[in-house]
Amino acid sequence: MIEKTSEFIERLMVCEPAVRAQFEYSDLEAASETAGDPDPLCEQDYEVAPGLINKYGNRVLCLLTTECPAYCRFCTRRRLVGDGAPDFAGADRVDAWVEYLNSHPEVREAIISGGDPFVVEDALFRYALEQLSAVASVKVLRIGTRAPVTDPMLVTDEKLDAIAKVEQPVYVGIHFEHPSELTPQTVRCVRNLRLAGAILYSQTVFLRGINDDYRTLYDLFTGLLEIGVRPYYIYRCDPVPGAAHFRVDPAKERHIMTELRRTLSGLACPTYVIDAPHGSGKIPVPLEFWECDMSSYKDFDGKRHANE
Repeated sequence: MIEKTSEFIERLMVCEPAVRAQFEYSDLEAASETAGDPDPLCEQDYEVAPGLINKYGNRVLCLLTTECPAYCRFCTRRRLVGDGAPDFAGADRVDAWVEYLNSHPEVREAIISGGDPFVVEDALFRYALEQLSAVASVKVLRIGTRAPVTDPMLVTDEKLDAIAKVEQPVYVGIHFEHPSELTPQTVRCVRNLRLAGAILYSQTVFLRGINDDYRTLYDLFTGLLEIGVRPYYIYRCDPVPGAAHFRVDPAKERHIMTELRRTLSGLACPTYVIDAPHGSGKIPVPLEFWECDMSSYKDFDGKRHANE
């Protein structure tokens, strides 16, 4: 993965070590650059058309680009994102997605991701939303992004207008890791998305030395709820090559989430999950209110995995 940061996030990195550590290369990456799984979610095994992934039957993932405004060093898709020239979907690729969806009416949800979809030109963004929302069986659109944090200017008036024109619900999932990311520019961007009719939720990854403490996450999730973003998931960091130094002890994660569950508003408390190996689903982790063996768990297919 190459290094790239937008001017906006570079300015934030200067004064916020917790942000800098997410985007700046560390020598610690070299220690685990050959360990782990470059495709832990097995997305390549489920690619049914270029950039279109169908793992679950009733929803598909549409990779609109492999470019981001800034590259998280723990990215699940670091095998693709930032690796050489960016790959942008064109109208022909979007048309192939639509052809697939028209022949698979069991798919009711299309998730537009990447890379970061807000990086692409306004015309392509609009075309993708128009074409995907025109499929009769698609009842929900989702957009996965970190642009409101890394480069809010990418969320242009044209893209907001494209969202506003979609008849189906448009859910925008924004990736947040630390309360310092709730800058005035980001809050303004979030407000604009809400005014465009988007329903907002967040996703977070436990990161060692960045957000692996109760107070940081309490402030983050409370702050998100107060600006209209519903905390949705918090993940155990995926075991991608080069990211081992970000991984937190699972017992510590569980304890933090137990304390958050005690004190947060229910609306502010995300579900703590593990993305099971081999792409078999997001497994909820029981908190300390339950006495159970935490050394292993079963995925949605009934396969057992060590909790490590």
